[in-house]
Amino acid sequence: MNEVEGLRQRRLPRPQVITDDSPAQEAKEGSTYSSKVFRVTFLTLAASLTVPLLGVTVLLDCPIDPQPISLKEPPLLTGVLEPNIKLRKAERLWENQLHGPESIVNIGDILFTGTADGKIIKIEDGEIQTISRIGHDPCGTHEDEPTCGRPLGIRVGPNNTLFVADAYYGLYEVDPDTGETKMLVSTKTVIEGQKLSFVNDLTVTRDGRKIYFTDSSSKWQRRDYLFLIMEGTDDGRLLEYDTVTKEVKVLMVGLRFPNGVQLSPAEDFVLVQETTMARIRRYYVSGLMKGGADMFVENMPGLPDNIRLSSSGGYWVAMAAVRHNPGFSLLDFLAEKPWIKKMIFKLLSQETVTNFVPKYSLVVELTETGSYRRSFHDPNGVMVAYVSEAHEHNGYLYLGSFRSPYICRINLQHV
Repeated sequence: MNEVEGLRQRRLPRPQVITDDSPAQEAKEGSTYSSKVFRVTFLTLAASLTVPLLGVTVLLDCPIDPQPISLKEPPLLTGVLEPNIKLRKAERLWENQLHGPESIVNIGDILFTGTADGKIIKIEDGEIQTISRIGHDPCGTHEDEPTCGRPLGIRVGPNNTLFVADAYYGLYEVDPDTGETKMLVSTKTVIEGQKLSFVNDLTVTRDGRKIYFTDSSSKWQRRDYLFLIMEGTDDGRLLEYDTVTKEVKVLMVGLRFPNGVQLSPAEDFVLVQETTMARIRRYYVSGLMKGGADMFVENMPGLPDNIRLSSSGGYWVAMAAVRHNPGFSLLDFLAEKPWIKKMIFKLLSQETVTNFVPKYSLVVELTETGSYRRSFHDPNGVMVAYVSEAHEHNGYLYLGSFRSPYICRINLQHV
């Protein structure tokens, strides 16, 4: 083979031409394509979930018709209201032997309370005994509560008889020895054109002649207390029952969740806790201002439940929900946003919403004029949860609860 033929057979390699179809570009385009696919898929999925959810939310019925409520900025938790953990010094008594001891009284060293299963019980020498029951089985569920009954406020009368406010049945007198019950005011009775749907607390004059009691709502029952708070219903009343004439008189109307009540030591006025509004109203029952009303404490640091006398001449107030300042207050955030309340209760049950409310028990002692003397806190409800009442006896503060399975006791000399 000559040189010319060798050159003819050896062909030079063709130059490589880089085009848009190179591997690097293909990878880039593939990545861009995948990103587009992801975005489209994500947006499609989000729309497929959001649109039906919005549609369902619009179509679903809401059990409440909330109204905007105007609350002042919560008071600063400073000074005597400074957060502490004093309630954690309490001890739990009879844990898991009773449930929801809302209110507590004593005759001597014998304690009495009403529980979530409709019972009125006596605790003597550490032993629990059922003495009476106003309702009947079944008990234990939301649906059963109206027939089971729910004793709330309880007081001792002049002859060591017990006066009990049952949320579903009305006012009763109970013999603590025999358990015999006597109906005083039935919830079936229409009073001044309005039924009693949520009899809550009571306070009794020393001579036993007059009983002042609250009916928290004519619309909502106790089992729907969260609906009552969130709706802001203003159909609560303060009433008076005369044990001699058997007459019932309406003293105050237009209250938003009237709850605990307490006669003053001089029995010239009655204090009424207005839970939804975080305040205490005062109604004069004797003296020059009889029939008049004013504000006793406004803009409290939590939602007040029951109120009882303290040995200092003031008052103990129990609160199971706190309006944090500084911090976030769920109640205040929702107060003027009815549309959010509607959304919440279209999608969630009362029990579920309750579980989202931060636990925080607070007990304050007020002076006779309504200023704060001291406060006991339990952030997160570690020892004392869902506190409903503080009852002072023999140097101790007995703490009731509307849903905890125990009574707490704290030595006042140690806090």
